[in-house]
Amino acid sequence: MEEIFRTNDLVKLSYVRHVLSEAGIEHFVADEHISAVEGNIGAFPRRVMVHEEDASRAKHALRDVEPG
Repeated sequence: MEEIFRTNDLVKLSYVRHVLSEAGIEHFVADEHISAVEGNIGAFPRRVMVHEEDASRAKHALRDVEPG
């Protein structure tokens, strides 16, 4: 799998997931549950991963979303 997006912003993460789902791109959010360990301080960004063969299409779908 390839990382295509990284953020601490949960609203932006939700939007990214929505865009990928609408595009029919299977994705996985790594480090999604790390907040339980870190105490919800936002130190660890969540990483959006897709299959390598979908990475180009996913990046294109997210072209208007700022990373961060």
